[in-house]
Amino acid sequence: MSSSALSGGTGNFSGFTRLCKGLAVVIVGGHVVVQFFPSAVAYLALIPARTIPFAWNLITSGYIEQTIYGTVVSTVGLLFLGKLLEPIWGTREFLKFIFVVNFLTSVCVFITAIALYYITRQENYLYMPLSGFHGVLSGFLVGIKQIIPDQELSLFSLLKIRARWLPSLMLLLSIAISFFTTESAAYLPALIFGTYMGWIYLRYLQRKPETRLKGDPSDEFAFSTFFPEFLRPVIDPIGSVFGRLCCGRFEISDEDRGHTLGGAPLPGSDPIEASRRRERGARALEERLAVERLTAGESAKESGRDAVEDV
Repeated sequence: MSSSALSGGTGNFSGFTRLCKGLAVVIVGGHVVVQFFPSAVAYLALIPARTIPFAWNLITSGYIEQTIYGTVVSTVGLLFLGKLLEPIWGTREFLKFIFVVNFLTSVCVFITAIALYYITRQENYLYMPLSGFHGVLSGFLVGIKQIIPDQELSLFSLLKIRARWLPSLMLLLSIAISFFTTESAAYLPALIFGTYMGWIYLRYLQRKPETRLKGDPSDEFAFSTFFPEFLRPVIDPIGSVFGRLCCGRFEISDEDRGHTLGGAPLPGSDPIEASRRRERGARALEERLAVERLTAGESAKESGRDAVEDV
């Protein structure tokens, strides 16, 4: 699969899924609402001091963009990343991923804001309206890392990077930018927790219809793969501790990967099966993009013939 298939081309501006277009309308509509009715931010955005009793903002805040720039980035990111992920995961699983990652990210951001207030005693952490779809977008990048980790993408036509490094690069740039801005608390926690919750969901919770099991236990999707290789001996023990604390019953050790059930290997319990799932996802993505390129080419030819006939 060529990098141009993911990074550009006329076929990429069509074929957006119905669910993604519907969610894009929700995001744009939410931005319009808070522009015409600014008081709505107090009820829809996540304001830690008001989350109790307004607990619904743990859900609604993820779909409210307060700036036009955030609205554009979230809408474009949702349409293009959703176009790649939804056909592979399925509509139901894709929607479930968005809901779970959005909710868990909001809960973590809420806890972080409360902790920062008690550490610094600065009330702005309690009353800052936090919202945006960027937490889910960072989770989408983890999904891209899982499905096509070795796909090379062109960034600004100057730099080529493998898809496996997209979440790490996004977080690195966001952390670097936070040193030069005063409002980093409004977006950085959501990006960090969105990435981690996206990995938690895909690693332990995502249901695989072909195996009837959950998650991706492969070594290629371990938590340490978000870091450079020289740091992995340090990160692996930390990742295993958090894995056991959060989802210990889903953790599969090296010895367990050889487990059998009734004399047969346990489906999906070894890294080979996880690798096959990624290959199937990459093939499905390649076929989808090929069909779109073919459709775009036929449309162009048809338009050319119509133009000649009109002349």
